[in-house]
Amino acid sequence: MRKIKAIIFDLDGVLIDAKDWHYEALNRALGLFGMEISRYDHLVTYDGLPTKKKLEMLTKEKGLPQQLHEFINEMKQLYTIELIFQKCKPLYHHLYALSKFKKEGYRLCVCSNSVRRTIELLLDKSQLSGYIEFFLSNQDVKQAKPHPEIYQKAVKKLKLKPKECLVVEDNDNGIKAALACGANLLRVYNVADVNYENIVTLIMKIEGSKNA
Repeated sequence: MRKIKAIIFDLDGVLIDAKDWHYEALNRALGLFGMEISRYDHLVTYDGLPTKKKLEMLTKEKGLPQQLHEFINEMKQLYTIELIFQKCKPLYHHLYALSKFKKEGYRLCVCSNSVRRTIELLLDKSQLSGYIEFFLSNQDVKQAKPHPEIYQKAVKKLKLKPKECLVVEDNDNGIKAALACGANLLRVYNVADVNYENIVTLIMKIEGSKNA
């Protein structure tokens, strides 16, 4: 009997190679007020966090005025959308993997710290939306990753147990959320790692374990 019934994907850095897009968009918005974050800080400190959380951290750490948050956030989202239209394209190995998993009866969904509009556009431009049963954004939860709420909510929506789900994640905040939820985890390091063979290999390992 199949133990893994659903695969839950993070989005940025997993299904979409968008980390640099978010970095560029945020810095363009911050640059309107003479501020920026380094690539190192983006990857080490801010990776995987919602823009609102990043701005809160910048206020505490670098004195970014609180009253600028809403405007910077809006501009960041606009710049992100612009970059998505310019750069987001389908990746064959993702289309192959998701179509094959869907055909095999796995339920597929996305849990991302991005806003709803960005997720919809990314899934559409990458031609993955037809394979995804549903997605959850940072607007669907009170506490974003690394809190497990988004994965807990997805598991509940799937009407499954955490151990019946495999989460595919790439950054520490998402990994903490997935593990705290109690789901199985596949850690990847770039979008190329997210392929049918790697996912199937882990599923077979999990389903071959007596303790799974």
